[in-house]
Amino acid sequence: MSELIVLAFETETTADEALDTIKRLQKQELITLEDAAVVVRPMDGKPKVKQAQSLVGAGALGGAFWGMLIGLLFFAPWLGLVAGAIGGAIGGKLTDIGIDDKFIKEVADTIEPGHSALFLLVAKVTRDKVLPELEPYNATVLQTSLSEEDEAKLRESFSAHDVE
Repeated sequence: MSELIVLAFETETTADEALDTIKRLQKQELITLEDAAVVVRPMDGKPKVKQAQSLVGAGALGGAFWGMLIGLLFFAPWLGLVAGAIGGAIGGKLTDIGIDDKFIKEVADTIEPGHSALFLLVAKVTRDKVLPELEPYNATVLQTSLSEEDEAKLRESFSAHDVE
């Protein structure tokens, strides 16, 4: 079972700094990632997504997943009724694969303009070793679990098998 974990930070640069720590922890085999992405939400509110492909192998979800999720989190609320159907369709797809509306709303409400976040799809983690390493970043931690079946649906839905 994988965990979708979002570490939200109160500055635009902290997610990148935390990612460096995650890279070090992964080299030490204290955390195993399926995929990762950094999201920076500048003061203009338009999020920028940077996928952390160097951390993950060929099984990564790819830009399609992160783009859809970030789009749902940040753009759909502002697009009004026209985007409601699109956002609803995307939200329905995410709900079908185990990412519930409450989690999506919580993440969207947490990452404000001027903030950043580190999105992690975690396969395995040694919590008692990893959590102390992340404490200095003062992150708000949001997470949801994905069963193996939900994770397979997620990969299939977003054509993850095409990512290298």
